[in-house]
Amino acid sequence: MMGDKGAGASAIAKASRTKIRIRGYDLCDDLIGKVDFSSFFFMHLTGKMPTENQLFFLNALLVALAEHGLTPSAQAARMTLQAGPDAMQGAVAAGILGCGSVILGSAEDAGRFQGEGVKRVAAGEDRAAVARDMVQGLRDAKKFLPGFGHPIHKPVDPRAVRILELADERGAAGEHVAFLKACAEVADEIYGRSMVMNLNGPLPAVLLDLDFPPAALKGISILCRTAGLIGHCVEELERPIGFRLAHLGDQGTTYDGPNPPEDL
Repeated sequence: MMGDKGAGASAIAKASRTKIRIRGYDLCDDLIGKVDFSSFFFMHLTGKMPTENQLFFLNALLVALAEHGLTPSAQAARMTLQAGPDAMQGAVAAGILGCGSVILGSAEDAGRFQGEGVKRVAAGEDRAAVARDMVQGLRDAKKFLPGFGHPIHKPVDPRAVRILELADERGAAGEHVAFLKACAEVADEIYGRSMVMNLNGPLPAVLLDLDFPPAALKGISILCRTAGLIGHCVEELERPIGFRLAHLGDQGTTYDGPNPPEDL
């Protein structure tokens, strides 16, 4: 088969007539009623049950990122649900499609950036010097510093502050958190403005320090925001505002193309 270079195997799950095995666990005998969803999610990702800190911070971050008001993703979901009230899956999908590098999905970019810095420090370079060099490199290239900047929260993002406090309290802060803090110390100077650390700074830093798979970072953001979007969709069915959001969007813009309507 074209492009088929794998071994044709999966270590995640298999179902038979009477059993469902997931990562070696019997779904009914070992998991249902015995483990919480976050533990199951970590086990599904890694094949191992989480440690106490892995479970604690997974739960904390899922709660921290699940809801943030009428964000673009929430508005997209609610307006899409108005267009198809019988298809919540489409509305949730519409919201999740907005999980990009600017909003919601920047944890992946931040984790990659932090990981590169940690590798350089582990190879013997000075942490502060590496942070300055890498942040300056982004500034020179006119790129965003991942994990920094927020249109609402100023002078700090309270969610980021709380996660870092918990990481220090529980001894979960390691090299990724240290590198994140080193970047924060030089970000304002290099960018010439206040660079608020947002939640997508500590989210990957703490999880990577706790040995979460780097490839799962964006997925964790998607998972927790899915819960928030379901809540918005349920409220939309009970207290609809989707068409109002669309109307406000239309009213908030002006037409500057050719041949405007006479009654504009």
